[in-house]
Amino acid sequence: MIPLAYVTPMFCRYNYQLPAGKPNHSCGGADIWADILSSREIFCPKGSYCPSTIQKLSCSSGYYCRTGSTSQAGCFRLATCDPKSSNQNITAYGIMIFAGLSFLLLIIYNCSDQVLATRERREAKTREKAVQSVRETVQAREKWKDIAKKHAIDLQSQLSRTFSRATSAKKADVVKGTGQAKPGTDAALQSISGASSSAPTKGKKKDKNNLTNMLHEIEANPEGHEGFNLEIGDKNIKKHAPKGKQLQTQSQMFRYAYGQIEKEKAMQEQNKNLTFSGVISMTNDIEIRKRPTIEISFKDLSITLKRKKRHLLRGVTGKLSPGKVSAVMGPSGAGKTTFLSALTGKATGCQVSGTVLVNGKAEPIQAYKKIIGFVPQDDIVHGNLTVEENLWFSARCRLSADLPKPERVLVVERVIESLGLQPVRDSLVGTVEKRGISGGQRKRVNVGLEMVMEPSLLILDEPTSGLDSSSSLLLIRALRREALEGVNICMVVHQPSYTLFSMFDDLILLAKGGLTAYHGPVKKVEEYFAGLGITVPERSNPPDYFIDILEGIVKPSSDVNYKQLPVRWMLHNGYPVPMDMLQSIDGPEASGDSTNDANPSEAGSEPQSFAGEFWQDVKTNVELKKDNIESNITTTDDKSNRKTPDVFQQYRYFLGRICKQRLREARTQAVDFLILLLAGICLGTLAKVSDETFGVIGYTYTVIAVSLLCKIAALRSFSLDKLHYWRESASGMSSMAYFLAKDTVDHFNTLVKPLVYLSMFYFFNNPRSSFTDNYAVLICLVYCVSGIAYALAILFEPGPAQLWSVLVPVVLTLIATQGEDREDSNFVKKLSDFCYTKWALEAFVIANAKRYYGVWLITRCGSLMESGYDLNHWYRCLIFLVIFGLGSRIIAFFIMVTFQKK
Repeated sequence: MIPLAYVTPMFCRYNYQLPAGKPNHSCGGADIWADILSSREIFCPKGSYCPSTIQKLSCSSGYYCRTGSTSQAGCFRLATCDPKSSNQNITAYGIMIFAGLSFLLLIIYNCSDQVLATRERREAKTREKAVQSVRETVQAREKWKDIAKKHAIDLQSQLSRTFSRATSAKKADVVKGTGQAKPGTDAALQSISGASSSAPTKGKKKDKNNLTNMLHEIEANPEGHEGFNLEIGDKNIKKHAPKGKQLQTQSQMFRYAYGQIEKEKAMQEQNKNLTFSGVISMTNDIEIRKRPTIEISFKDLSITLKRKKRHLLRGVTGKLSPGKVSAVMGPSGAGKTTFLSALTGKATGCQVSGTVLVNGKAEPIQAYKKIIGFVPQDDIVHGNLTVEENLWFSARCRLSADLPKPERVLVVERVIESLGLQPVRDSLVGTVEKRGISGGQRKRVNVGLEMVMEPSLLILDEPTSGLDSSSSLLLIRALRREALEGVNICMVVHQPSYTLFSMFDDLILLAKGGLTAYHGPVKKVEEYFAGLGITVPERSNPPDYFIDILEGIVKPSSDVNYKQLPVRWMLHNGYPVPMDMLQSIDGPEASGDSTNDANPSEAGSEPQSFAGEFWQDVKTNVELKKDNIESNITTTDDKSNRKTPDVFQQYRYFLGRICKQRLREARTQAVDFLILLLAGICLGTLAKVSDETFGVIGYTYTVIAVSLLCKIAALRSFSLDKLHYWRESASGMSSMAYFLAKDTVDHFNTLVKPLVYLSMFYFFNNPRSSFTDNYAVLICLVYCVSGIAYALAILFEPGPAQLWSVLVPVVLTLIATQGEDREDSNFVKKLSDFCYTKWALEAFVIANAKRYYGVWLITRCGSLMESGYDLNHWYRCLIFLVIFGLGSRIIAFFIMVTFQKK
């Protein structure tokens, strides 16, 4: 390399020598190599250009000349370039883009809900037409039946009077010569019946003399087609003709579904309460599709906290039978929710003893999770979806994959109708910020999410809490109908009315400490307690009275202590009674403290020191985490015999749901874009590109700002849906499909947000690098920080996750920009290789430095070498950013699957 020549400030000749036929020299564009920091006079000053070593010309109007230019560059059409301009002013482009994007964001902010609302209105019109068609058909049929019955009764009375006349018994049935039927005869019956009905008859006709059979047919088969054949739906589709796979259009499927629902509603009117005799009658009249049955039997089931060695459930024995609705009741702290958790295998972190058999076999209940529905106590429902959309998503992902779509429509519409959600089916469920449906309706939607998947075992934790009496009755009736199909239903209830209480089949009454006070039929509970001398007073609700006794609020009239009731139940059934519980049978004096009874191991233990207690708590917490991780990663063979949609199909369903949610969250997205626009304007205006540093300062601010804004926005993807994911994954939905769908939708932000930010930053900062190079770097940067945000959102709660998302880019940027003059520079340099901010900043600087050629070669090489950058490593920087993003996503998915709560 040629050594730097000494040039004095008085030397006015510029040492540029261009090769013949080339606008610039590939090795610097000058015959003297120089650095701008030490020999600025070698460089052609800004506002001028030097076409040769002896010429210095000022830039003309409409052109601009940067420092070291050998020719003047033309300005854009709307750019401002005065004479001797060192750069073109393209702020006008930025202002126009800002105005256009702001107007677009304003439209999105105010009209984002109209896209889905219009689609929902179209579907609602199709559904309403189908419902109207079915109801008109049913009304026409009922009207015809009333007319037919009325005429049949009149004719029967006339016939009776005719036969009562002994004098006219031998008279002719038809008046001779006229051919007209005489009143009171079978011929008259035929003529009047034919005249009264205008509907054509098809198929087999009635016998003329069989009046009794006709009346019996009308009463016994009110839905029959004899004498009346009315079509439901299209003209070529009759009531019994269409099958699930033959129905194609949305209108046909709705008509098919509502035709079946109207038939079931008619039968429900005849069998009001859907209990006992009504169940038998309805089962015979309606075609019920039986499901695989699950019978749960448990013996000496006990659950103990590992840390405090306290019993949450103790010695519970019994059975839950298919086709029955069992109620679990008891005072607060009796272990009702713990009992349900033990049945479903969700009692992690506790020591479980006893046996739980599934269909008489010692199998894990998780093997049947595809046909088990669990309704949590909290209403975990997507607030930014409508009632129908919530139910449909659960049905699509959890029903059998080979179930025809018309049958799915029937399942969903039946659940909506039975739960009384028809008026609010198109309403958003609502969130804390945005009001939606009422609390009672939200509770019913929470139950409906499990009903639409047609479970064989349905566990409900306080489904009637917060519901009024009519809504509770509606819910229990819907569950009674589920029991018709062989569903095993077990639910925790608080203070049910006597009407609701009488609709249960079995009762599990728990006392404090998780002990059983009664387990058997509801009809025999009063008889059992009466045998103990406990009778329900008049005008008292039996379940409330029994719970008050178990709570100790009401003292029983007999000598039985409320603490003795669990022991009496064990003795009544011949179960073994623990010695500490057997002592309470002698009376209240010998019963002792209930705490000591529940914790016999702690009664005689000596108090531990603070260090020992602290170490014991640490060990317990570690064991609890270990149990949770083992529970999450343990897989069991599926024995439910239900083939649900595969991962790809569920991915499509998740993708559709998330797209709807994002459309309804368009206002939040619009605010995010507006903040990016303002950040681009501020940083583009304040952090001007310096030729000496090739824009390092402006790009450093860009890396920090884009990392902060995109990370905080990406946190919402997973932090707000943790509870929903835990519920859906526990029911057997694919975690992979959920994660990939979330990431796929966020790719929209990965492509658009860099464009939004760069549209302001580039036109207000005007660096030498091209727009496409900066856009490529920003895409890789946003992809990288989004993956890091996923991991933070899944691992931490929303508050700490936001704090970490702010702290991480700032700290990593400080590490990446440390100079080599530090004593620990080697360690910092190696550490910076693991910082994504280093690779993003290097990619930005290299993209800008490539545009500095000619006389800038020495300056460019010196600056890049000082920072440790290489001009040929631009693609490697992008690859590292993508690898960081992909690796962080893998870590986030691992955390999501491993550390989830069930």
